[in-house]
Amino acid sequence: MNFTPQNPYDQVDYRYCRASSGLRLANYLIDTIVIYLLLIILGIIIAFIDPKIIDHLDNGIISRIVGMVFYGVMMAFTEAMLNGKSIGKYITKTRAVNLDGTDITFEKAFTRNLIRVIPFDALSALGTPSTPWHDAWSHTMVVEEKKVALQQESVNLFNSVKVVE
Repeated sequence: MNFTPQNPYDQVDYRYCRASSGLRLANYLIDTIVIYLLLIILGIIIAFIDPKIIDHLDNGIISRIVGMVFYGVMMAFTEAMLNGKSIGKYITKTRAVNLDGTDITFEKAFTRNLIRVIPFDALSALGTPSTPWHDAWSHTMVVEEKKVALQQESVNLFNSVKVVE
């Protein structure tokens, strides 16, 4: 009978690497500021090209929808191109990954960030652990890179001292 016991240290448990609610809030605030700066720059460029377009977008509901969609699309492209990171995640040293810790694909980043357009998504992030709708519905999570590195080091340590029979 060949019995090999399961070693609990054979792989990283990413549930323990989740970013805190405070880091998630910092990511959101930094990314929102960056997106608003990009929107202002884009608005100035459009105003130079054709000021009438700005007049059409000045409607309350239309400008809100354009802003939300722009936020979702820009975040999707940023996370897809930067391997699960946004500007806020670079600053806080966090990144978005699949639940098993693998890198997110472009489709996953796009889905994840378009879900952010849903009203009250930000409120769904309240609580510990922070699992907003855009993470729960896309089967992703945000992890701290330091915690992931520590988990990987412990796996390597325990694998190096494992008794081989």
